[in-house]
Amino acid sequence: MSARTRIAARKSGTASSADGDTGAVGGGLRLPRQRTGPRTVAGPAARAVGAGAGPIRTGAFLLAAQFPGQGHAEALDRAVSAAVAAERAGLDSVWLAEHHFVPYGVCPSAATLAALLLGRTSRIRIGTAVSVLPTQHPVALGEQAALLHLTSGGRFTLGVGRGGPWVDLDVFGGGVEAFESGFPEALDLLLRWLRSSRVSASGPRYSFPEVAVVPRATEHPLPLPFPGGGKGPEYVSDTAPGDGAAGTQGPPVLVACTSPGTVRLAAQRGVPMLLGMHSGDEEKAAMVALYREAAREAGRTPEQIELIEAEHLAAGVAQIEDSAAEARRVLLKSMPGWFSYGLSAHRTVDGRERRMRDPHEYTELLCDLHAVGTPKLCADRLAATAERTGLRRFALLVEGSGERESTLRNVARLGAEVLPLLA
Repeated sequence: MSARTRIAARKSGTASSADGDTGAVGGGLRLPRQRTGPRTVAGPAARAVGAGAGPIRTGAFLLAAQFPGQGHAEALDRAVSAAVAAERAGLDSVWLAEHHFVPYGVCPSAATLAALLLGRTSRIRIGTAVSVLPTQHPVALGEQAALLHLTSGGRFTLGVGRGGPWVDLDVFGGGVEAFESGFPEALDLLLRWLRSSRVSASGPRYSFPEVAVVPRATEHPLPLPFPGGGKGPEYVSDTAPGDGAAGTQGPPVLVACTSPGTVRLAAQRGVPMLLGMHSGDEEKAAMVALYREAAREAGRTPEQIELIEAEHLAAGVAQIEDSAAEARRVLLKSMPGWFSYGLSAHRTVDGRERRMRDPHEYTELLCDLHAVGTPKLCADRLAATAERTGLRRFALLVEGSGERESTLRNVARLGAEVLPLLA
């Protein structure tokens, strides 16, 4: 069975699992048809790390989740505090989701929150996971991304996706067509804006005369200044995914993928994938294989594909405790209520049916699939996924307890007790 067939066989087609929905990245309650039990790893985490191409890079995934009984400010404060703590803990990156009109996540603009966090931090990369493209103009999002890229020393990454068929499309004027058929046009316009000095458009949704791109994301970001005027470190990598050299492609871009169509779209555009936390290793590996196949068909060389694949990102969950039982207990106490409270608030744009899976069952699945347990178990699970799929970048949901101090402790333990096992 081909990679494309394996993915298509698992695609459920429910509204809550639409491509690029922040729910698809963060948890749209879409379950694989067969649940797997807890994964075990034969041998230490270092075995998988040594077998791969490059180190495992681990970041925090934050939704500013509003758990039952909490206010919006409380959820946002926890997310901001966790992001600052992630830099202190030595994590590689922070990834931010955006949602509208639901308590599942109370950040309506991942790019705006990224701007705040880039100002609060000095080393860590900050990315969106994802900015929902059908609810905003690609040029406006491209301008924001260029601004953050140039003023942060190149620490910003733009993740984009289709979102879901939610009422957001009516509120912001995109309509259901922006979700169902408009994503490729919007993505192409966004990428041209980030990689050009002048842009015009003549598509079915976007049409305008040629204008200058200001500011140009293709300029090389300057090093960040240290307090007192001294120059800080250079953050832009020496190499970057895509066809050109670093400093000519603008900020890195990722595309959230949950279907063969979006995998092929990302591969054709030479953009890395962001894979959802609902997927097990077999499905992730199939999507990576399909991406490689589609990239070859698009004429990319093995060297180009290798560079791009190093930037694929997998969303997951991390809860570090002294025992696996305690880690599961923490998440099973809080996450089902959050899923029920947060995701049930979604309204579809056209009244289409949407099915929610059982929140407790979904939480159990996430505990089975991801870094939930002791530090060694967490490291082994991350290393096993890297070995089985080739994925070496992770964005781990760290706020599953719903409590500020527990979240900060979780981030600290991820940095102090798990990362050294992956070094």
